[in-house]
Amino acid sequence: MTAETEFTVGLVQMRTGQSVAANIEAASELIREAAKAGADYVQTPEMTALMVRDRERLMATITDEEHDQALKAFRDLGKELGIFLHIGSMAIRIPGHQRVANRGFLISPDGEIRGRYDKIHMFDVDLAKGESWRESQTYQPGEIAVAADLPWGRIGLAICYDLRFSALFRALAEAGADFLTVPAAFTQQTGEAHWHALLRARAIETGSFVFAAAQGGTHEDGRETYGHSLVVDPWGRILAEGGTEPGVIVAKIDTKLVAKARSAIPVLQNGRRFSVSSPEVTPLREVSA
Repeated sequence: MTAETEFTVGLVQMRTGQSVAANIEAASELIREAAKAGADYVQTPEMTALMVRDRERLMATITDEEHDQALKAFRDLGKELGIFLHIGSMAIRIPGHQRVANRGFLISPDGEIRGRYDKIHMFDVDLAKGESWRESQTYQPGEIAVAADLPWGRIGLAICYDLRFSALFRALAEAGADFLTVPAAFTQQTGEAHWHALLRARAIETGSFVFAAAQGGTHEDGRETYGHSLVVDPWGRILAEGGTEPGVIVAKIDTKLVAKARSAIPVLQNGRRFSVSSPEVTPLREVSA
């Protein structure tokens, strides 16, 4: 095996709270643990630096990208460790906007930002047991899908609720992505029902690896997240899985499996564009005897 076809991925599972400083410390400790375990690429979950449901408190705490202390700390850490560090997402102020970005960052081993992605799909839903979410009230939806090159292949960026929109993942795969990412803070309800099925489906239908670092447990702001960070191979097999507690999982990635899966079932090659027709229905006519 050459370095270009094999690498190790590390996923950091967190239970992010309401103190940015405490979250930076917790994330950094787990990132170091993943790097020590041999990870060349490390991913953290959605909302790595702060988990706050109260909009006023959130707006009073966060800053723009240039002044964000968490981002600076993670860039320095990625450079120190010499790894590709993917901060799944953080809340970032958008200058001149009333809403903020739910933005992920791909940091290269020299500490530079290789890619930025703003979550496209907003989680505006009413769940059972009175659980309700309106992300669009606080967050500005992104409009651009993002893929970036790593030494081992191309990586496509997504965040949490994006997982339910398969067209995004197909578009990333058609753009050459070998690895699809879903850093998340899935709710306990939706995670228990759909997390494993959706992640395996995205891998199978695109012939891609899927890396999904998750939040897990009961957070300071009261929300409950599902955990179970997953690494899934292009055939839909789970290579590594976390539980519900904070921690790290690692997995060896053989990039040749992407070509093997796509050759066996060439769905990207065989896919066709089509239109949808709604023909008029001819009413039944009465027939006399």
